[in-house]
Amino acid sequence: MASLKELRARIGSVKSTKKITSAMKMVAAAKLRRAQQKAEAAGPYAVAMRRMLGELAAAMAGQDGAPKLLAGTGGDRVHLLVPITSDRGLAGGFNSNINRRTRQTVRKLQAEGKIVKLLPVGRKGADYLAREFSDLIVDRVIGVGGKELPFSAASDLGDKIVSLLDAGEFDVCTVIYNQFRNVMSQVPTPLQLIPLGLDDAAAAEPDANAAQYEFEPDEQTLLERLLPRNLQVQLYAAMLESAAGEQGARMTAMDNATRNAGKAIDRLSQTYNRTRQANITNELIEIMSGAQAV
Repeated sequence: MASLKELRARIGSVKSTKKITSAMKMVAAAKLRRAQQKAEAAGPYAVAMRRMLGELAAAMAGQDGAPKLLAGTGGDRVHLLVPITSDRGLAGGFNSNINRRTRQTVRKLQAEGKIVKLLPVGRKGADYLAREFSDLIVDRVIGVGGKELPFSAASDLGDKIVSLLDAGEFDVCTVIYNQFRNVMSQVPTPLQLIPLGLDDAAAAEPDANAAQYEFEPDEQTLLERLLPRNLQVQLYAAMLESAAGEQGARMTAMDNATRNAGKAIDRLSQTYNRTRQANITNELIEIMSGAQAV
C-alpha cells in the first residue's frame, strides 16, 4: 500500500494535470468559435464554385483540349492522396481517423492495381505515413496549422499539386479531411479534386436545370485563371473544416481528460483518507497496548 506521502504527491500531480487540461479545453473552445465561423463562411462559396465547374466539366466531357484541372489526364492509373491532419496531438481520434482512412484508401487502390502517391498535410499525418508508406510520399506540408490559417497555405499547396500534375506525376487527386459536423463529430471525408466532377447534389438535378455558360473574354483565358483558383478554394475550405474539427476534437478530449482527472482525485482522496484512518487506528492500538502492559 502506498504511503501517505506518496498519495499526497499523486493527488497534487493529478490536480496539476487537471488544471492544464481545463485550460486547454477553454483555449480550444475559444479557437473553435473562430475556426467554425471561418469554415461556415467559406463553405457556401466553395460549394457554389465546385458546382459550377462540375457542371462545366460534365458539359466538356470527352472534348479535346479540356484543361487537365477540369477533365484530368484521361486516365486513373496513378492516384495522389492529400490527407489533412494537425501538427499537434491531444485531439482524441482526430488524426488517427484520417490516418486510418488514408491507409484503407491506399490498400484499396493498390488492390485494384493502382499506383498511389501521398502528399500529407500536417505533422501527425506525415509522421504516421512515413512509417507506413515512406516510399509513397512525394512531398509534405507542415506548419500550416498555427493560430491563423492564411489562404496562402492553400495557395501554396495548390501550386504543388498543379506542378505535379503538369509533370505527369498523377492522374487523379483526392483530398481526405475531417468534415466538421459538430463538437462531438468530425467525419473523415474524401473529396476528388482532379478531375473535377459533379457532386452528389448537382448530379441529382435534372438535366433541364443545368446552367448554360457564356465565356467572356474567352473560354481558355477564363478557365486558366478560374481552375487554379477553384483548386485553392476547395483546399482552403477543406483545411478550414479540418481546423474547426481539430479544435472541436481537442475541446472534447480535454473535457474528458478533466472529468477523468476529477474522478482520479476523488479515488485517491478516498484512499488517502482510509490509509490515514488506518494509521491512526494502528497508533491508538499501539498506545492502548502499551498502557495495558504498564
